[in-house]
Amino acid sequence: MKFNIRGQKLDVTDAIRNYIEEKVGRLEKYFENPSELTANIVIKVRGRQQVVEVTIPASNIILRGEEAHQDLYASIDLVSDKIERQIRKNKTRMKSKNNRKNIDNFIADFNVEAEEEENTVIVKRKIIETKPMNEEEAILQMELLGHEFFVYKDDDHKNVCVLYKRKDGDYGIIETK
Repeated sequence: MKFNIRGQKLDVTDAIRNYIEEKVGRLEKYFENPSELTANIVIKVRGRQQVVEVTIPASNIILRGEEAHQDLYASIDLVSDKIERQIRKNKTRMKSKNNRKNIDNFIADFNVEAEEEENTVIVKRKIIETKPMNEEEAILQMELLGHEFFVYKDDDHKNVCVLYKRKDGDYGIIETK
């Protein structure tokens, strides 16, 4: 696996680089061709927190994790464990016939302990009527509801959008075509 490591508001030393390559590099065992993948790692400082963001784009799937801690090395440990949990938790979904053709890069026959196997089910289904509105109205609606995301129909383009609150307090929008 190749590594693209960069720091925002801090210098990435050789010790940090080696530690990241060791911890994130252990995820290689879950990929068939790890040499073709590039892990993008961004290290940021947010207040007193050291934030580590890891993104691994595979063929048709993107693995992403972000963790913050006061200790940089603890953040690196937490984010690598988080991505490994994502892979292990979704092993059965990735192994299914429908997804197998889309996820060629993964080795899906690794062992998972019984306590880690989780059966997730949809416990609630909600039908909403999307009202055309602009971004400012959507932010206001989301804040009034106290939710972390809000689905609405864009006034200008008439497409469905998802407004969400980011960890840094700003907002993001996902637009559909």
